[in-house]
Amino acid sequence: MSINSEISLGIYEKALRWTGQWDSFFAQAREAGFSFVDLSVDESDERRARLDWSWEQCQEVREAAHRNNVIIGGICLSVHRKVMPGSINDTIRAEALEIYRKGVDLCFNLGVPLLQVAGYFAYYEDDDPGARGRYLDTLRKALPYAAQKGVILAIENVDGNDISAINDAMDVLNEVQSPWLQLYPDIGNIAEHGGDTVKELQAGHNRMMAIHIKDVLPGQPRRIPIGEGVADFPAAFSELARQGFCGRMMIELWNDEAKNSAEICKDARLKVEKLIYDAGITIISTNEEN
Repeated sequence: MSINSEISLGIYEKALRWTGQWDSFFAQAREAGFSFVDLSVDESDERRARLDWSWEQCQEVREAAHRNNVIIGGICLSVHRKVMPGSINDTIRAEALEIYRKGVDLCFNLGVPLLQVAGYFAYYEDDDPGARGRYLDTLRKALPYAAQKGVILAIENVDGNDISAINDAMDVLNEVQSPWLQLYPDIGNIAEHGGDTVKELQAGHNRMMAIHIKDVLPGQPRRIPIGEGVADFPAAFSELARQGFCGRMMIELWNDEAKNSAEICKDARLKVEKLIYDAGITIISTNEEN
């Protein structure tokens, strides 16, 4: 029996303007028509400090999202591009493992089920054939803690030459063999490295927890407006509909604190919604005003 594909649609934190208050920040997502927001823990000191938020701080953020009728869908743990799980340096790898664990704690305290982990082995180091093995070793050590907390780690296929394809990520899943390790594919990154969108999404069938939606150009994996790049969204959504994919899809934009960020996000949502509906996928909204 075939399953109808049903998704909820969200937005990346960096697509919105930081207002100085979580209530007004989340209100932007609601006004732009999104059901959830994915937050970021990146290389910046400000966002990395979120790994040390207290229980009380997490509850403040969680309650602000609730008041504005949006969900915190996931945490994007891109700080590992700097603190490298596959580093040749033992101290850096130990710090990367601690970041995995703190990321899991942050998800747990925010009530978030999904921690997106980057597929970079050792981004700022020279190429080293041992980097992949060290990356897997660090990741394996993080998974028991994630399991204890009930948080799924989901690998994103990234720009570059490490885990750049969904097939690469599936190789990792097959080697590590844990139900707490899954996929968070990025449709744009498939196109940026010249991959076959349909074949890669087929490779990830039944292991994809959520989907990143962004546009790209060759060599430009960020800041390309939806519809102005080479990402094959019709093929992607048609394949996801064929699979009966049900889950979350997040539009990934960087609006660089633009005052009209909410309007830009709404325009992107309308474009993406048409493509999703054309593919036969149903969008389920958790936003009562939408």
